[in-house]
Amino acid sequence: MNAPANIELNSLGFAKPPAETRVVVAMSGGVDSSVVAAMLAEEGYDVIGVTLQLYDHGAALAKKGACCAGIDIHDARRVAEEMGFPHYVLDYENIFKDAVIDEFADSYLGGATPVPCIRCNERVKFKDLLETARDLDADCMATGHYIQRKMGAHGPELHSAEDARRDQSYFLFSTTTEQLDYLRFPLGHLPTKEATRALAEKYGLKVANKPDSQDICFVPNGDYAAVIEKLRPGAAEPGEITDMDGNVLGQHDGVIHYTIGQRRGLGLGGLSDPLYVVKLDVEAKRVIVGPKAALATRIVPVAEVNWLGDGGFEDAAERRIGVKVRSTRPPREAILRPTGPTTCEVELLTPEEGVSPGQACVFYAPEGSRILGGGWITRG
Repeated sequence: MNAPANIELNSLGFAKPPAETRVVVAMSGGVDSSVVAAMLAEEGYDVIGVTLQLYDHGAALAKKGACCAGIDIHDARRVAEEMGFPHYVLDYENIFKDAVIDEFADSYLGGATPVPCIRCNERVKFKDLLETARDLDADCMATGHYIQRKMGAHGPELHSAEDARRDQSYFLFSTTTEQLDYLRFPLGHLPTKEATRALAEKYGLKVANKPDSQDICFVPNGDYAAVIEKLRPGAAEPGEITDMDGNVLGQHDGVIHYTIGQRRGLGLGGLSDPLYVVKLDVEAKRVIVGPKAALATRIVPVAEVNWLGDGGFEDAAERRIGVKVRSTRPPREAILRPTGPTTCEVELLTPEEGVSPGQACVFYAPEGSRILGGGWITRG
């Protein structure tokens, strides 16, 4: 927004005092969102904390190390009490199951490698929760994500976090321009996670030394297959492990136990060269393995593209960009070629290993920190 010449913008970009600026903070109970809430409260903003209960509260109480569990709801409420702002817990369990968990199960059964945290941001936090924030007459919604929102020539832009080790842009590529106009990310400019913990100490928050969540919140100990079997009984049907020529090398207990690029746990001892999962044939209940070289992928088909760059997505026949096909890898040079309003082909200038349907392909400007959007990898 443009402020009158004599009115200075506050730290959230509004031309009014913090006390007259209402902000809803999405609080997971972890140190990041707690620091955001405490920081804004100390700056004098009209803060409202909101925590989502995303799955069974009773089961959650016994599960540490995952966001939005019972202990985390308690921690979020305690921060709100200490800093003196209202806090609400919203039951989003049914929404979360319909929008995230069911698709996660079905994607895995289809041989894909889904990323449910992206769908949660897209379909729950930045959709339903954002609408709740509007209903509460908030001027904006703030989160503890490590990503930056910067004002550009054409409006707000999404940029990688200052700390590349903490950057969460891979998980937020589907944020729309309209959502970005309403969202704020106060931690994206911090140099390290240690700086965030130092702020938590400064505000006297008991969560200052709380460990970061590691697992997907509804997947205890990272055991995807156990969750799928619980959600879809009978899903783990046995079948054959074959090489790329169709020769049977062994047996498996269910395709859901495997992902593209997997090497460990194949049970194929005694072979001279290591083998990797190169394809999952769900209909034939077959796991296909091959040498590491067979994992190299150059052409990546992408669908459901969310474009955050300047101009229309199809304005150029092709663009030189950077892309991430895994959250833990830095952007690699690529060429983006639109094939429709929300589809494209990405050519990786250096082939990547382990590219799997269901993963995200995130677009970056070839220079600088700007995120240009992204989409979902499909089968070629």
